[in-house]
Amino acid sequence: MAARTVFCTCARPPRPPRPWRLGAGAVGTLHTGPALLSLRKFTEKHEWITTENGVGAVGISNFAQESLGDVVYCSLPEEFGALESVKAASELYSPLSGEGTEINGALTENPGLVNKSCYEAGWLMKMTLNNPSEQDELMSEEPYEKYVKSIEE
Repeated sequence: MAARTVFCTCARPPRPPRPWRLGAGAVGTLHTGPALLSLRKFTEKHEWITTENGVGAVGISNFAQESLGDVVYCSLPEEFGALESVKAASELYSPLSGEGTEINGALTENPGLVNKSCYEAGWLMKMTLNNPSEQDELMSEEPYEKYVKSIEE
């Protein structure tokens, strides 16, 4: 069995979730279909996670990247990483407990992927999950959209 590199370990406390430092976000327009978003789970801090075979891919939501501005710099992993945008700085929170196993190296050269494709090519890291049932506490697409509308009003 091959050895696995562990980039970081994330413990999920009761609430609020443990921060993974994030310098800033992004802006852009993203068009995705409901089939893609229906598999994602969202946090109140606007992170998302998709899981497959016990591995989660983590990123920030379209609302977050639009709110933060154009991503101009991405440094991974520092705890989780840092993004710098033209207008804001923000922290990123671990949506679930687990170990970070892969970073999106493409963001080092092209941090704007977070703006252009926050749900696909702009993912930030992948992690193995300690307790997959924690996903049940996160929001699916429809409740997340209602949450975003409630904070925009």
